[in-house]
Amino acid sequence: IFVLLTIWKTKKFHRPMYYFIGNLALSDLLAGVAYILNLLFSGANTYKLTPAQWFLREGSMFVALSASVFSLLAIAIERYITMLKMKLHNESNSSRSFLLISACWVISLVLGGLPIMGWNCVNALPSCSTVLPLYHKHYILFCTTVFTGLLLSIVILYCRIYSLVRTRSRRLTFRKNVSKASRSS
Repeated sequence: IFVLLTIWKTKKFHRPMYYFIGNLALSDLLAGVAYILNLLFSGANTYKLTPAQWFLREGSMFVALSASVFSLLAIAIERYITMLKMKLHNESNSSRSFLLISACWVISLVLGGLPIMGWNCVNALPSCSTVLPLYHKHYILFCTTVFTGLLLSIVILYCRIYSLVRTRSRRLTFRKNVSKASRSS
């Protein structure tokens, strides 16, 4: 909450990277709330839930957690683009950041809502997951594949950022050494 309030109240934090950090804070806050609600409606309370309520309970966790992972990916994308262009602030960054943040939430809502929209095993019990009983095994596999792909993409982007920084650092060091050598001649 403090991160969100600080970004909202402090004018110098009204920059795209801080919007991404705020989005990550918001998605993590919502993940915490969803987890608490999940705990409150678990155990013996699970048996009192209708399938739609169960899908909402579990889907809210999927939405919040996927929004968090998508936010991490959006931060990595923004940092990578910034490193490529070597510009920290410009007008296209704001529209790009809001587009990425919106995409994070739309995709997360779709991903979390797929079971309640029909990708479940209510009418095909042998296809049900053991851990999440009303979720279809193929849905669990799909989500696992998506999250693995997201995490690999984040790692690849940060490896590329490291490579760019390292290459540019070497160039700067080389230029400094060349200019020192030419001055001493």
